Amino acid sequence: MDDTTTDRFDTRRFEAGRDRLASLAYRLLGSAADAEDAVQDAFLHWQAADRQRIAVPEAWLTKVVTNLCLDRLRSARARRERTAGAWLPEPLLDGDPMLGPADTFEQRESVSLAVLTLMERLSPLERAVYLLREAFSYSHAEIADILDITESASQQHLHRARRRITATRRHGDVDPASARRVVEEFLSAATSGRVERLVVLLTDDATAISDGAGLTETLLRFDTPQRIAAVARAGFKPTAAKRRFAGGTPAMHYALVNGAPAVLVVVGDQVVGAVTFDIVHDRIATVRGIAAPTRLARLAAAWRQQEPDTPLIARW
Repeated sequence: MDDTTTDRFDTRRFEAGRDRLASLAYRLLGSAADAEDAVQDAFLHWQAADRQRIAVPEAWLTKVVTNLCLDRLRSARARRERTAGAWLPEPLLDGDPMLGPADTFEQRESVSLAVLTLMERLSPLERAVYLLREAFSYSHAEIADILDITESASQQHLHRARRRITATRRHGDVDPASARRVVEEFLSAATSGRVERLVVLLTDDATAISDGAGLTETLLRFDTPQRIAAVARAGFKPTAAKRRFAGGTPAMHYALVNGAPAVLVVVGDQVVGAVTFDIVHDRIATVRGIAAPTRLARLAAAWRQQEPDTPLIARW
């Protein structure tokens, strides 16, 4: 096998595992764009390596991607963004390969916007150990090798990560039909101005987070049902000025984003906003409003590739 043939073969081996590497990087970073960059950097490392000496390519590439992501998490820019309150996980439309694997509850939960947000409370090492163990089922011996730590340290990091995530995670399963009904009721109440109904649909300790359509440096946060209801009413009240800002008359579609119910605001074939909901016992615990184009780029591209169903609101 000559060098050109070998390079083609090795490139195919890398591409065969690209989706898995990207899904790991997305979980670690919470950003699809950064995950793609990390995987591309890993490919450059792969090309430059003496691949004949790599006994298990999958393990080698997992280690490279994990450590590239840890470097990004520890970077000054990342620390500034997260400390300043400007960071929000990048939402992905269900079916995106970055959301896989999704065979177990733990794997699906690890890409929920709720858990991606909670993982911001973990150190980079705790985050890596938690994901390698919970989402990718690596043993502590394998994790120790990937992160250059001891097995005992891996176990300790996992214990701390589980404790921190479990202590603040909102529990309560809701079936898909009930989730859709709650979201439809929320949208109907918000667009018609029924603030009292909005308050009833929210948990007593509900929170709302918005990126202010990308117009603010930091995220906007609201912490009482009454305040969230008022903000939702103001945000969903249709006006000519909002239509001009959106670039046309939007339709509103129901969708699943990172496994959770969401409303997508769509003008033509372009997603200009997403509102996601965490639902606990048929009530809304968290509302996230995302409209910054950089945060919606991958989701919007995926939306354009599918045939939309009947909108909840055809003309807003």
